[in-house]
Amino acid sequence: MPELVRIENDRLAIEISSLGAEMQSLVSSDGRHWLWNGDAAWWTGRSPVLFPIVGKAPDNRITIDGGAYEMNQHGFARRSEFALVETGPSMCRHALTASGATRVAYPFEFRLSLEHRLEDNRLTVTAEVANLDSKPMPFGFGFHPAFRWPLPGGHGQDHIVRLDNGAEPALSRVEGGLRKPELLPSPFSKGELTLDHSMFEDDAMIFPEGAGDGLTYAAKNGPALKFRFENLPNLALWTKPGAPFLCVEPWHGTAPLAGAGDDIADRPYTITLTPGEIARFALAVEIPV
Repeated sequence: MPELVRIENDRLAIEISSLGAEMQSLVSSDGRHWLWNGDAAWWTGRSPVLFPIVGKAPDNRITIDGGAYEMNQHGFARRSEFALVETGPSMCRHALTASGATRVAYPFEFRLSLEHRLEDNRLTVTAEVANLDSKPMPFGFGFHPAFRWPLPGGHGQDHIVRLDNGAEPALSRVEGGLRKPELLPSPFSKGELTLDHSMFEDDAMIFPEGAGDGLTYAAKNGPALKFRFENLPNLALWTKPGAPFLCVEPWHGTAPLAGAGDDIADRPYTITLTPGEIARFALAVEIPV
């Protein structure tokens, strides 16, 4: 059975499961729950980590150095058991390393570390991917946290996403899990988007470029969550129409364009680490306490 670790400070408390190193709850000192609760009637995920791909692969298959490997949507990390390697009152670190099970799908020696840390009213999740192999290692990485919609204290109010850079990034849609080649006009106006469930009838809204490294998800006259991203140039917003959550997903990598092939090295925004190299990614969110 997965093991839960609880960390807290005087503002926030979170629980993290060893399965996927996935955060299970995020509660502020006033008792408000900010993270989606994983109700199976809608979606059992809460805050999965995406590795070594983001999105689907054609026919759930990737090619690496000419060999074919089965790979489910968003990779295997979210379904893998992580080891707890360090813990303290307000931080913990989990790690996943290569095993017989991972090598069947991804023939590399690697280490994926995830640190959850609380500082005042801020949660920071930092990921490091290390190439422990003797050959170059391609991969994608992403965060997939789901937050309540409406937010606590925001019932009956419009909810918005506001980009820090005030941009109007082009929209990409998926069909069969693969990105359509055409880019659509941005749903943002001067960096702001008023959310509506009808926006998600065609699945996720993906912004492959230009969304920047920070945003606010808020009720218009209520609570606001402020996000900052590090080394995560792609953004997706997703829910199921009518579901009481919104996923704010910063990525480094996306699903391939339809018809583009299944080579992992050719997926958009793929990172390739040389032997011994480490890549770092981070998501920080400030909670209104």
